[in-house]
Amino acid sequence: MPRGASPKREREYNELEEKFEKEGRYKGREEEVAARIVNKQRREQGETKEQKKTAARKGGAGGELPIGDYQKLTVPEIRSRLDELTAAQRRKIRSFELAHKHRKGVLEALDRPAR
Repeated sequence: MPRGASPKREREYNELEEKFEKEGRYKGREEEVAARIVNKQRREQGETKEQKKTAARKGGAGGELPIGDYQKLTVPEIRSRLDELTAAQRRKIRSFELAHKHRKGVLEALDRPAR
C-alpha cells in the first residue's frame, strides 16, 4: 500500500490479501492484486495524492464546494447556510474544513443533525 493511505484502505488491502491467500487465488500475486484493487478504489473516490493536490488548487475537496465563496465567509455566515445542504454536501464541507481551516464552530454545526 502506498504511504498515506487511510486506515480503511489499509484494512481493505489486508482483508483482500488474506482472502486471496485463503482461496488460493492469484498464487504469488496476492499482494499485487489486492494493491491494484484498493488503488483503483482510491482513484475512483478521489483519495490519491495527485487528486488531493488538484482539489486543493481548485479550492475544494473533490472540486467546487457547495457554498459559494466559502473561504471568505465567517463562521456565523456558514452556519446560516448549512441547513440548505444535503448530507453529501455537508460531508464535503466537513472534509474541506478538516483539511484546511479546522474551525471548531463550523465543525460543531456540521456534527449537529440538519433541521
